[in-house]
Amino acid sequence: MTEPDAAVTSDHPADPRLAQALIDATAGRFGNTRSKLRALGDEAPRPPRTALGVEAYRDWTDEAMQWVAGTGVPALGFPPEMGGTGDYGAAVTGFEMLGHGDLSLTVKAGVHWGLFGGAVANLGTERHHHLGRAIIDGSLPGCFAMTETGHGSDVQSLLTTATYDPATDELVVHSPSPAARKDYIGGAARSARMAAVFAQLVVDGESEGVHCVLVPIRDENGEPMPGVTIGDCGAKGGLTGVDNGRLMFDEVRVPRTNLLGRYGDIDDQGRYHSPIESRGRRFFTMLGTLVRGRISVAGGANAASRSALEIATKYAEQRTQFTAPGTDTEVALLDYRTHQRKLLPRIATAYALIFAQNDLVSMMHDVQSATGLDEAAQRELETMAAGIKAYATDFATETIQVCREACGGAGYLTANRLVVLRADTDVFTTFEGDNTVLLQLVAKSLLTNFQRSFGAMDTIEMVRFGSRTVADQVVERTSVRGLVQRFRDVWSDALPFTDRLEQVRLFTDRETHMLEGLARRLRRAGDPGEDAFAIANSAQDHLVATAVAHVERNVLESFIAGIEGAADADARHLLERLCDLFALSTLEKHRAWYLEHDRLTPDRSKALTATVNQLCAELRPQARTLVEGFGIPNRWLATEMMGAEAV
Repeated sequence: MTEPDAAVTSDHPADPRLAQALIDATAGRFGNTRSKLRALGDEAPRPPRTALGVEAYRDWTDEAMQWVAGTGVPALGFPPEMGGTGDYGAAVTGFEMLGHGDLSLTVKAGVHWGLFGGAVANLGTERHHHLGRAIIDGSLPGCFAMTETGHGSDVQSLLTTATYDPATDELVVHSPSPAARKDYIGGAARSARMAAVFAQLVVDGESEGVHCVLVPIRDENGEPMPGVTIGDCGAKGGLTGVDNGRLMFDEVRVPRTNLLGRYGDIDDQGRYHSPIESRGRRFFTMLGTLVRGRISVAGGANAASRSALEIATKYAEQRTQFTAPGTDTEVALLDYRTHQRKLLPRIATAYALIFAQNDLVSMMHDVQSATGLDEAAQRELETMAAGIKAYATDFATETIQVCREACGGAGYLTANRLVVLRADTDVFTTFEGDNTVLLQLVAKSLLTNFQRSFGAMDTIEMVRFGSRTVADQVVERTSVRGLVQRFRDVWSDALPFTDRLEQVRLFTDRETHMLEGLARRLRRAGDPGEDAFAIANSAQDHLVATAVAHVERNVLESFIAGIEGAADADARHLLERLCDLFALSTLEKHRAWYLEHDRLTPDRSKALTATVNQLCAELRPQARTLVEGFGIPNRWLATEMMGAEAV
């Protein structure tokens, strides 16, 4: 591949008015925060475009953290009693926007303000409110110490202990074995002075389960506190600017009041009490309040995907390769069908995920702003967050790799950012919850919800009834609400794939059938003499596939509902075609299932691929407008291959 010709211009320039209309249509409930950070784009620290050493990158990230503190975004995520504004959805949206810039900065900010600060805000009590201003302005750098060498996803089995000593009214935090070492802790290696440590709380010789304790790990001079051993995880595959470290505790004493005791506390008489009697329910309630971190990871992954797509699409507009027969003009990469197939369906999915993330953040804001704990709403939020996080991060991993390949050798240069995005997002699939585990949780939640709702009803009848209810809700929320009866009664093979009703039907039918089959397989686990673990283990692949089907249906629903809010007619039409492309490219991905289960005939399957190709051709002239509709500040996108100077 030769170097790109800087003189080449696109035959399909962006339409600035339409791009802005797309930005407006996808802004969501917290669009003002997006606009604020876009306006600050030229002032923001420019992401490094050349490889920095570990310490230099960490220096850059720490300096950039001070800029973030000055934007006012961190204060949005804290309640007024801690010096914030309680605008939780706006805070998560702000950190999503940071993901268009530098992901080391985004993750470091998320660890300090989202995880450490979120633990203090959501698990702490009034006695911890005084820490708020120092957390918000960054003068008390913190870290979040949950994961251990021996335990990642299985948080309930953490080995670190926090034992109450009534003689001194202190908690003694201890790592009993090498497996109890806190691992991969962002901020621990260099900058954090305090850690939110998750440990088994022991009172009067009895374990009360996992709780969170604030433990100072460095003094004012940056030296480790007595009994605290700090290590550096060293070089990683990405996120070079994040100082991930390791922590061990040798009977470190902290005041009893350092226990973040909203859901389980020790009173002045040394007695443990909790508003939630069940240990298991208490644990899941505590973790549920920290769901904001998982949602932020999904937002960061989505931002990275959009950045990669805009870089690759604009390169494909200007880069030419081979002449068309009978001409002396080289063809732009994006005019090739294979290249369109690489990028345009993924652009459509990126838009779908904007709407899905907007819905998720709005739900989170409402749940966390409520005066009381609504357990049903909290469970729904956790399920949706787990599914979207898994889907968005898997999508980012795949999409950024495709974008790298779509740019050939140029995409492999650090100055063109794609390899950095690929490296930085690689860990997103396993932190804040391993995707495989999260998808199993989603499927189990679906089964549990049906059981709660329909009680003694036969399992299969329960799933069928519940799935019909889900399908009806999708239809009721969208512009096809007048076709509810047709949706129920007509399962035609004649509707065009671009009929929104047909798309909803096909997505919902797959989810329904898979959930029904899963219920049938797992029903035996409760029978006498059956090996419940073996039965559940044999169905794990089915669990994960069912969860993906559920998430895809939810994302489609969000896309359809989001189009309803588009004020500009041209933007709405373009979003309609993008929604078609998202829906049909997703169906195409699952053609084998639809053919195996007689939902598609071979001819209809071929027609599905032909329609995807047709949509790619139709949307190709709007490609540049579509990626500029992401609203990413140009300063954060500058690359060498696009003619911008690498820094």
